[in-house]
Amino acid sequence: MRGFTAPRYCPSPDFLVSHNLFSHACLNQANWHLLRAPEWFKPLFAELDRRGLPYEKIDAAHHLFDPSETESRYALVVNRMSSSAYLRGHGQGIFHTAGFATHLERIGTRIINGSVATSIETNKARQLSLFASLGLKYPKSFVVNHASRIADAAQQLQFPIVVKVNIGGSGAGIIRFDTIEGVQAAVEAGQIDLGIDQTALVQEYVTPRGGNIHRVETLNGKFLYAMKVYTTGESFNLCPAEICQIPEEQSAEFCLTEAPKKGIQVEAFTPPAEVIEAVERIVAAAKIDVGGIEYLIDDRNGDVLFYDINALSNFVADAVNVVGFDPYARFVDYLETQLPVGSIATSVHAETAAAV
Repeated sequence: MRGFTAPRYCPSPDFLVSHNLFSHACLNQANWHLLRAPEWFKPLFAELDRRGLPYEKIDAAHHLFDPSETESRYALVVNRMSSSAYLRGHGQGIFHTAGFATHLERIGTRIINGSVATSIETNKARQLSLFASLGLKYPKSFVVNHASRIADAAQQLQFPIVVKVNIGGSGAGIIRFDTIEGVQAAVEAGQIDLGIDQTALVQEYVTPRGGNIHRVETLNGKFLYAMKVYTTGESFNLCPAEICQIPEEQSAEFCLTEAPKKGIQVEAFTPPAEVIEAVERIVAAAKIDVGGIEYLIDDRNGDVLFYDINALSNFVADAVNVVGFDPYARFVDYLETQLPVGSIATSVHAETAAAV
């Protein structure tokens, strides 16, 4: 087995942001369920505040709801649950949010990145199946639910390979092997953890052409912008989130939003039209309102290989200078269009828009 450092991760906020139906005065007195407010989320809250849009943060890790309720107090809910939440001790939020999203949809609450998007975001096996259903290529893979089957899968793949937990995200639980002997030794020693749902991908490791991978951000089903992210040296990481593992210094606060600070090179670019078309088909099928799709170019043959679907976006740092506009402003523009007609929040927006 090839050595590697314990995966670090790109923490994402494990909460939902709701738009409340209550009166503005009442909202000002709202009891906020606050998880910590990560640095990279401040621009979103700042934009909501700038527009005078009332909102409430819902701590998905310590939440309750009544499944018998027939009306929601929320006009709009933004789901920001991360599949890597368990790394921060919030794994219960992953499963709870899935049920809560389904409940909200049943009673007619608009939820951004709802139950379908969540089911894709938090399940890499579903992601691969979705790619296959759309006729898109991805690194050759098998899905296993017991460590004893990893070697069976590995023998049908070209080495090196990686084993990825099904519910991981942000580089969590990825192990690279260069030989079948290494796989067998690790299995026999009980060294492979399949994660919180005891399911994992056994996947060919693909060297990305040019040493970079690509992340395409979308909003409302359409291309928003794209980034090239340059990997470093021996990293086996295949996605921007997984690049969060690269810095030597242990940090739970690093992601693309902090890439410049960490010396990770990122640059804006425009993917080929066929890639954009494929990405838009992916987010449509996954019912993702806002999110990012990751792909790489296989250095062996030039194939475009998709490998990750993210139903959330921590937009790149210093976006105005990097991509030429503020994606959080675009995101809030979109949120306002999703508010139910006649909600108090809509009127707040109208006044704000008029003032602007």
